Amino acid sequence: MDYTHEVPHSELLVVRADQPYNAEPTAAALVEFPITPEDLIYCRNHGPVIEYDEDTFTFRVNTPQGLHTFTMKELKETFPRHEVVAALQCAGNRRKEMDEVKKVRGVLWNDGVICNARWAGARLRDVLEHVGLDVDTLAGWHVWFESHVTLCQDDNYYGASIPLTKAVSPDDDVLLAYEMNGQPLSPDHGYPIRTVVPGYLGARWVKWVDTISLAPDESPNFYQQLDYKILPQEVDTPEKAAPVWSKVPSLTTLPLNSVVGSVTRQGDDAVLVKGYAIGCGDVQVAKVELSIDDGTTWHEARITYQEGKWSWTLWEGRLENIPTSGVVYSRATDERGHVQARNGKWNMRGVAYNPWGRKKW
Repeated sequence: MDYTHEVPHSELLVVRADQPYNAEPTAAALVEFPITPEDLIYCRNHGPVIEYDEDTFTFRVNTPQGLHTFTMKELKETFPRHEVVAALQCAGNRRKEMDEVKKVRGVLWNDGVICNARWAGARLRDVLEHVGLDVDTLAGWHVWFESHVTLCQDDNYYGASIPLTKAVSPDDDVLLAYEMNGQPLSPDHGYPIRTVVPGYLGARWVKWVDTISLAPDESPNFYQQLDYKILPQEVDTPEKAAPVWSKVPSLTTLPLNSVVGSVTRQGDDAVLVKGYAIGCGDVQVAKVELSIDDGTTWHEARITYQEGKWSWTLWEGRLENIPTSGVVYSRATDERGHVQARNGKWNMRGVAYNPWGRKKW
């Protein structure tokens, strides 16, 4: 692939791979900001990152009612601007930890491939309604998102899909976004247009989206069918995976999770612990607890930030009368009473890992 037109990237990220560019911030830096600054938002790519011309960029919407093409100017002028705060998380978040249990395949991300941002753009449901989509006749259908403008590692284009019911739900806030945190998207994050699918893993938030289609089945693309799935634990080689991929459902939501971002000593016998947590889909985090005795006793942390049903949760807790060194664990509980388990489940692709958060001091 040709990387001669690669855009500059943030210098505040830890680079995990150069070509394609994949990089993340530290969790310690992340938890200082309720809304993640541009320079601390992780970059996940399967090909070159190029800056496209908004004035000439077009995207197509292909439905049973016909093919419609929009310019960015038409998108902004035709449809109301809708804003939503939503966390974006890569399915491989914490993969490095899983790799320490047993080797996995994929970029060895630490715990920084997550962000929380204020996204704005046109609601996908408004666009589909505008082109005359008859949702009632398409029960069980899917919306395909495709980006053909840039090269891709494992397929001829990057593609993903979501259920049509989610795409048109007034409660699910699916966007064709052109702004992030009050500014136009940057090339690293999909300029001039990307999908925003709150509650779903980042693989469905397609950057540089140029084609939207309706179909009775999921996208056939590699990244929908042969990646981003939780394979059975006994599947530990590509050869074993080959006949299994089609039998395993594609990931949509990611599980309840919490991470310890930083532990700062305060005096001789106290520490301040900060971290983040994220619920599954639209089920928010209700509380986060901390333990320094391997889970025997727990101390409730203070939630310092939540915003709506799609945001992450920031939390902190001051622990006193502690030894000079040790390990602090975090666990989250969501609004439905689900509690984060001590151990996550290993899978070959290293996705959806969510054991208790853990950090030494």
